[in-house]
Amino acid sequence: VRWMMYWIVFALFMAMETITDLLISWFPFYYEMKMAFVLWLLSPYTRGASLLYRKFVHPTLSSKEKEIDSYIIQTKERGYQAMVSFGKRGLNLAATAAVQAATKSQGALAGRLRSFSMQDLRSLPDQT
Repeated sequence: VRWMMYWIVFALFMAMETITDLLISWFPFYYEMKMAFVLWLLSPYTRGASLLYRKFVHPTLSSKEKEIDSYIIQTKERGYQAMVSFGKRGLNLAATAAVQAATKSQGALAGRLRSFSMQDLRSLPDQT
């Protein structure tokens, strides 16, 4: 549980870090403070990640649980519909390619068979 809290808080920190790096990376000792914050999160003595998770993250997630669940259901349905749509497209493309290949090879086969006229067959030596 402790590691779960740490990784959730750390992921939120990393998401915020992309914005703060652009805006305040010029601030003196910014990178040193960032490193100290990560050590504070990770330390078993300070339990910074547990503190932040219990004070901020968990109450926020609990209050928005129904919204999160509905988004998950919508995303699952959209993902299923997208997979069905891409599957149909893929099968249509494969069927079209197979039909085109069959028609091209049938034309080539017919051309070869036409070249074997009876006169060509008579000119072959008899090996019986």
